[in-house]
This record gives sequence, C-alpha cells and structure tokens, in this order.
Amino acid sequence: MSKAVVFAGTSEGYELCRFLSAHQVAVHACMATGYGGRVLEQQEGLYVHSKRMDAEEMEELFKSEKPDLVLDATHPYADLVTENIRRACEKTHVPCWRVLRGQGEKSRDGVYTDTIEEAVDFLKGTKGNILLTTGSKDLAAFTKLPDYKERLFARVLSLPQVLDTCRTLGIEGRHLIGMQGPFSMEMNVAMLRQFHCAYLVTKDSGDAGGFQEKIDAALTCGAVPVIIGRPSREEGRSLSQCKKDLAGYFKFQIKPHITLLGIGMGSRDTLTIEGERRLKEADLLIGASRMVKAVQLPHHQVFCEYRPEKILGYIREHPEYENVVIALSGDVGFYSGARRLLEILGKDTEVICGISSVAYFMAKAGLSWDDAVLKSVHGRSSNLIPLIRQNQKVFAILGTKDGVGCLARELCDFGMGEVTLYVGENLSYEDENIFFRPAKELTAYEGEALSVVCAYNREALPMHATHGVPDREFQRGKTPMTKEEVRAVSLMKLALCQDSICYDVGAGTGSVSVEMALRAHQGWVYAIEKKDEAAELIRKNKVKFAASNLEIIEGTAPEALRSLPAPTHAFIGGSSGKLEEIVGLLLEKNPQVRIVINCITLETVAEGIKMMKKYGFLETDIVQLAVSRGKAAGPYHLMMGENPIYILTCQYPGGSQEQEDA
Repeated sequence: MSKAVVFAGTSEGYELCRFLSAHQVAVHACMATGYGGRVLEQQEGLYVHSKRMDAEEMEELFKSEKPDLVLDATHPYADLVTENIRRACEKTHVPCWRVLRGQGEKSRDGVYTDTIEEAVDFLKGTKGNILLTTGSKDLAAFTKLPDYKERLFARVLSLPQVLDTCRTLGIEGRHLIGMQGPFSMEMNVAMLRQFHCAYLVTKDSGDAGGFQEKIDAALTCGAVPVIIGRPSREEGRSLSQCKKDLAGYFKFQIKPHITLLGIGMGSRDTLTIEGERRLKEADLLIGASRMVKAVQLPHHQVFCEYRPEKILGYIREHPEYENVVIALSGDVGFYSGARRLLEILGKDTEVICGISSVAYFMAKAGLSWDDAVLKSVHGRSSNLIPLIRQNQKVFAILGTKDGVGCLARELCDFGMGEVTLYVGENLSYEDENIFFRPAKELTAYEGEALSVVCAYNREALPMHATHGVPDREFQRGKTPMTKEEVRAVSLMKLALCQDSICYDVGAGTGSVSVEMALRAHQGWVYAIEKKDEAAELIRKNKVKFAASNLEIIEGTAPEALRSLPAPTHAFIGGSSGKLEEIVGLLLEKNPQVRIVINCITLETVAEGIKMMKKYGFLETDIVQLAVSRGKAAGPYHLMMGENPIYILTCQYPGGSQEQEDA
C-alpha cells in the first residue's frame, strides 16, 4: 500500500490527509499542536501524530515509516519547520512537495493580505464581529469600516496614553480590551467566544507574540484569521494542483461529485440549510458571476460561467476538484438552466432545490400562487396579454428595465389599464423594492432589470374549454364572416398548438384570426387582408379580444406572404383565384405546414382538389358542411339552410397532430 507523510498544520494539510486516505493511500499526519488531532480523527489508513519535531526527529520518522512522498502543508509563516522538512527529506532521499496558497488567496484557516489597507477592504465586504490584535498603532485604519464601533473589539496594551488614543477614535467600553500579553490559545478562545467574533485580525508576530495560539484559537472557534503581511515567496504547488498531481503519482482516478444548487434570490438568507452544507463541502464553485458572488466561501475555487458546454469542459479539464457546486438562481426547477445541465452532466448529478422567485415574491406581496399562471419573458418570447385577459393572476419573470412599463402600455392598449401590477425588484437584496399600482399608472415606469411582476385582473374572462366564439361577439360591418359552426370545424381540422405560427389568408372580419390567436396564445397569427374596411374590422376585433399576438398584413396573397416567418398552420378563406400559387409559397416556406381551405363555390373545390394532386399531399381530407338555422315563423320554426361549405385539409406526413402528440 502506498504511503505519504503529511505535515498538516493548515486546512490544506487536513484536506490532503482526507483526500489521500479516501483514495487508499496510507497517511501519517504530523501536527505541531493538539488542535490538528481534534480536526483529524485517527482511522484506518490515517495515523495522526501531534508533536513538534526538529530536523533530526523528522529524519528518524522518515527512516521508520519509509513514505513514498512527503507533503509539506505547514503554515505559510512556519519558515523554520519548512526548512527542517526539506533537510530531513534530502538526507533520507524522500521526495518532498511544498503545498502553497496563492497570494491573497482565501482559505478555511485564513485570509492573507500584504497591507493593513487590504485587510480593511476585505472586512468591508463581511459581516460579524472582529477581534483586532494588531495593537493601537494601526487602529485608525480600521475606523474606515462603516460599522467599526459595533464590530471592532480592539485588544491593546493597558497603558493610559494607548487607552486615551483608542477612546479618541471611538473605541471604548466593552469594545476596548486593555491587557498585557502573551496570550494562551485558551485565553484567545475565551475572548472570541465572549464577543461572538467571526474574524480575528493579526500580524505574523512569531512565537514570542503568540501567533500560532491566535490561529489555533480562531480555528477552534470557527472564526476566520485575517493575517497581515505575506511571508517570503516560495516555490510549490497549489492545493488543487497538488491533488491533480497526487492522482497521477499514486495512480488513482478522481470522480467529482457534482451538485446543481438552487441558491434562492441572491441573498444568503434565502439559502436552504442543505444548500449551505453543500457549499461548505465544495472545493469548486461554478455559476454566473452574480450567483457566485452571492454564495462564495473563502475556501472556494471559482469558475464564473453559465454555458453548459463550457462548464462540462472545465470540470473535465480539472479532475482535482472532488466536490463541485453549480449555483443556479432561484429554484432548479423553475425556469432554470438545470434542465440543460442535467442533459450533459449525467444522471449521477445531485439536484438540490432552492426558493423560487414566485414563492418568495408572492409571499412578500401577500398573494397565493396556486391559482396563478407562471411565465418568464427573461431572454425568451412569451405573450402575456391574452393570459392576463383570461386569468386573474399571471406571474412573470421580467428581464429588462422597461419590462414593467412595456407591459403596462400593452395592457392599456387592449383596454386593461385597471389591471393591478404587483412589482418586485432586486428580491432579497438590501435594495429590494416591492409595490403595486394600476397598469395605467406605470406606462412610463423604468426600474430594475432583475424584476418580477404579478398581474392581478379582477375582470378576467376565462377561456372556454372548447374553441368557439359566438358570431354576435365580433365586430362585423358589411364584410362577410366565416360563421361559427364553420370556424369550429375548420379550427378542429387545423389542430393548433399553443405556440403555432399561423396565417389567415383572406381574413375578412378576422373571426378566424382571433380564434387562432386565442388558441395559439404563445404563438403568432398573421391576418392577410386586401380590403381596407375589412382590415379595420380586424383591428377592432383584435383590441376587443386582446389578441396581442395577431398582426394585420394589408395586401394580396401570395405577394403579402413572402416576408413573413415560416408558418406551421395556414387557413385560406379567400384566395382571389391564386390558390395554387399561395399553397406553393406556403410549402416553400415550410414543407410540413398544415393547410385548411374553405371553399364555397364548386369551382374553388375543383381548384383545391387539383392543387392537392399537383403537390402530392399524402394526407388529405374533404368535408362538406351544410348548416341550417331555426327561424321563427309565427308559432312555428322553420330551418333555413346556409350555403354549404367544403373544408379541405392537407399536409405531408411527419407534421400531423397525431404524430406531434406521439
């Protein structure tokens, strides 16, 4: 069995001991104090030796243990220990690797800065009390912390002039500790716990100044040491590089544990306990820069990226990382990038839920959301107007500063200016803003891009479960209109999806166009009409039914169709004798387009059958529909027949509704 001796006076050392033993490499861990022995419990394959050694004792250890490799992961300031390890390895001819942390790098057991100013800048971005052990000389620099009078607990010499200087700077009362050192680890522990300190600031004061006792005390209490003044520069390996090299040296493979973590809105307050635990275990944190900044811990290596392929490539290029967390906004199942990541990362990827924006915001706004329609228009197309017309609550994630204003203007354009818009911006951050107003008061509003909205429509008109709008609901004028029974059968034959792209050629009053727009509410409908009077009727019906996804194209087919997007469905109610040309253009745009044609005259029926044969449609259907309506005649009712209509349906195989559903 392979064996390594690890001098593990730092978190890097503890991590390497765990890493090697987990991969069946026997480890003899050497600690200078009993603290390390408490951090690393002895177990099979891992022996912990807590005792200071000089160079001769190290040499004897190497001779007796006969390790394949020695790892020097001692403290960056322990120059003498590092020199002793090097000399002992040279004499016993054992390979030795020095494990370093980069300048300014954060670790579980310390943050290292070159200057006091750098230490102050670091602390400005933190929360929690601070035990300051650098003396009174540099105390003024720490008064630049915005809340220093509440956070700082300064330990200084108990000299009158020193205490007076501290009081002048605003450090007094329980925040001023006048004592003479040196201090034992136990004394440092007691102070850190008494004042609930999350950070301990120190200089490298050496053994005489009790430097190691401060570090050990901070680690015992879970406080982060902030150490001012870098040690001399050394040659060596970073922790991540060392892990990668160890896998090759001892010939084992590292399989990373990957977690997709929903981090909530962005504030650490919205992290779950399970999420906090995974972050503490992670050695690599990946995500968009805003996500990473929100949850990064001092020991994390970071890769700022959101594209799945780039993330997968980075993980493969860096096998030294065992625990990888990919941070995702909100919840992993609510408009999240988790779906695509899971496709490429594999089934072994762990998924941990977070707090979604809808749950957070609706609770803050005092609204239930079990009856709300949920949508996102952040980086995607989604038509909210028909949803708001038909549903009392519509929640949407926005993505632009003018998103609220644009939605408000659209609502007003379709006669829904009284709809209440509940708006949430920068959710969970210090500048969180939640308010509500009628849409008509927000048409010029510009706010934060990081926002959500809930449209509350008290006058919502739910859509019928089946298609079919009565003729009397439409603005009609003198323009001919496709009757409701014919529309019902024609729409059934079209077999629309909610995101269909539809043409209505020869739209007339727009009755078919409107019904298509209501059914394909996340798609788009183009109503092509050559008569001005008819086009104006379509506009009126568009506003009445809030068909915001309906666009009116004034012109004659097929010329008016050429610049339009490719259709998935087309209804032809009037062709002006150009049926064959129109169908030819439709097939050129999309060979799988589904076409429904209404014919009144026998000549048009004949033209339609000829066209279907010419283009070789394999799926064709012809229905003759004769509708009679009852009409009162005194005490009796007579059935009055409408003109019979022929409904032709055609499509190439591969695009039928049955195949789409399958």
